[in-house]
Amino acid sequence: MYYKGIYHNFYQYNPYCALWCWGDIVWGHSVSTDLVNWIQLEPVIEPDNPSDTDGCWTGSATILSGGQPVILYTGGSKDKCQVQNLVLPKNPSDPYLREWTKIGNNPVIQPVVPGLNRSQFRDPTTGWIGPDGLWRIAVGAQLKSYTAALLYKSEDFLSWTTVDHPLYSHNSSNMWECNMWECLDFFAVLPGNNSGLDMSAAILRGTKYALKMSVGYFDKYLIGVYDLKRDAFVPDTIVDDCRLWLKIDYGNFYASRSFVDSKKGRRIIWGWSKEADRHSDDVAKGWAGIHTIPRTIWLDSDGKQLLQWPVDEIESLRTNEINHQGLELNKGDLFEINGVDTFQADVEINFELTSIDDADPFDPSWLLDPDKHCCEAGASVHGGIGPFGLVILASNNMDEHTAVHFRVYKSQQKYMILMCSDLRRSSMRSGLCTPAYGGFFEFDLEKERKISLRTLIDRSAVESYGGGGRACITARVYPVFLAVDGKAHMYAFNNGSTTVRVPQLKAWTMRKAKVNVE
Repeated sequence: MYYKGIYHNFYQYNPYCALWCWGDIVWGHSVSTDLVNWIQLEPVIEPDNPSDTDGCWTGSATILSGGQPVILYTGGSKDKCQVQNLVLPKNPSDPYLREWTKIGNNPVIQPVVPGLNRSQFRDPTTGWIGPDGLWRIAVGAQLKSYTAALLYKSEDFLSWTTVDHPLYSHNSSNMWECNMWECLDFFAVLPGNNSGLDMSAAILRGTKYALKMSVGYFDKYLIGVYDLKRDAFVPDTIVDDCRLWLKIDYGNFYASRSFVDSKKGRRIIWGWSKEADRHSDDVAKGWAGIHTIPRTIWLDSDGKQLLQWPVDEIESLRTNEINHQGLELNKGDLFEINGVDTFQADVEINFELTSIDDADPFDPSWLLDPDKHCCEAGASVHGGIGPFGLVILASNNMDEHTAVHFRVYKSQQKYMILMCSDLRRSSMRSGLCTPAYGGFFEFDLEKERKISLRTLIDRSAVESYGGGGRACITARVYPVFLAVDGKAHMYAFNNGSTTVRVPQLKAWTMRKAKVNVE
């Protein structure tokens, strides 16, 4: 949240070791004035009473009407029962909010809904005010054969009552569903408007809503409307198979949360990317996951999908710009990008198609498993239009490299772009998770023939944004030569039959941010 000129990032943290351990999880706390450089403060919530003795888990911060911040969080008890607790700042005038106090009547919400699995009831959302003046929150739950966002109301944010129907639920009885929805997020968006909307303010005409859930290994979302009379979220399109739901990020990215940045009038989201090496490596380096770069998030002008882009403040780390214009990539071309630190870089490249006639036909079944399709249609497999993109963190002989690339397909009425981040040859080390991540997005190639790619490289972290943020893929890579500070290569490439122009390619070395300094 943003409070009194300070950005606050609260996160689950084990102060005793790098690994997740039941009962040890506290709320870590870091603060920043620019979303880039962070100072670590002492933890704000620790397990010390029966309502959170098994750990202080995910929750949300809400700014009440008078400017008072509050936090709702899930506590775990020894009998595997999950409950929702509330804490208040000891000194609201302190912009750093160093100390918080648990209220005396915790837990404020218990799992008493009929049919509710008491051990699958967690992660309350940020609160919002409805037209009746009451506060609302949603909590993820497993309810009989359904996954649900249970809805609660309150006059004072202290005493909560259950609404007799969920904000939204989905039948999870088929084999493709994944348990319950974690880390729920519910927020308002306007098509084509990148402003951050206050959920408690008057609803503007044309407002849509996004319901985001962390499920399986991904953060997925639905776009729809909020029916105020029914107090229910109604998706624009009902899709039974959750494999077809859109994703916030198609890679190693989970448990994201968003907030309205009142300083700059935008909604910011960021998530957690777990390490993809061995537990022994986590212990050795002292952490088992990182936060991704904060992203501005908004709704596309057609109202169908969310767009994301790194916050502008990240550009303050750019230095040593290189610029190429008017490149042409024919089939098999490999253009080396020199002049930047390839271990810490920001690369922006536009690919312009010389023809769209050679696009291969699109098979809708690929949408069920785009990762599998990225494996079958890798960067070295020639196509009509594509693959084209970037090869990064490449060793001298290309034994190790990561490929981020596009392919263009023609569907009946539209063009579909496949974006892949292929880690299968990213490292020669054993015991790593090295998948090929992939996602599809629609693109109007008749109107706009340029497909953009921005990739941020921070040693083991690679975040890529395709098509102006229509598809995002976060990856974790651990090449052997990175550990010994060898030289990494970076290339723009094209392995498709159709020539691809690069009207502009920019890249910068990225300075190190100060993260969690004392």
